[in-house]
Amino acid sequence: MTCEKEPNSEIVHKDIVEEIRPKMSSREEYVQMALLFKLCGDGTRAQLLHALHLHEMCVCDLAELLEVTKSAVSHQLKALRLAGLVKSRQKGHNVYYSLADDHVRAIIRTGIEHIRE
Repeated sequence: MTCEKEPNSEIVHKDIVEEIRPKMSSREEYVQMALLFKLCGDGTRAQLLHALHLHEMCVCDLAELLEVTKSAVSHQLKALRLAGLVKSRQKGHNVYYSLADDHVRAIIRTGIEHIRE
């Protein structure tokens, strides 16, 4: 017996609901996840993340690669950094950006693999 076979039915499969409920996250965590995907939903930010997945880079390099202004790159990097997706390190007068951790690398790698299938 499934809900699809009975369109007007309001059958609740309590055994399934009770099995899944403890495996679910809090509503706040889903909001955070939605914000993560929203950040990745901008084409420029997605390009930046993929470029940084491939190599650590400075703003000037990223601007040249993406053919946008340094100001535009800096603005997007700030959003990505505040979200914990990108980190920076200073070497002399230059600041170099890279992905924050292996979780972000996995997200980008999986996304690229998916679109290339």
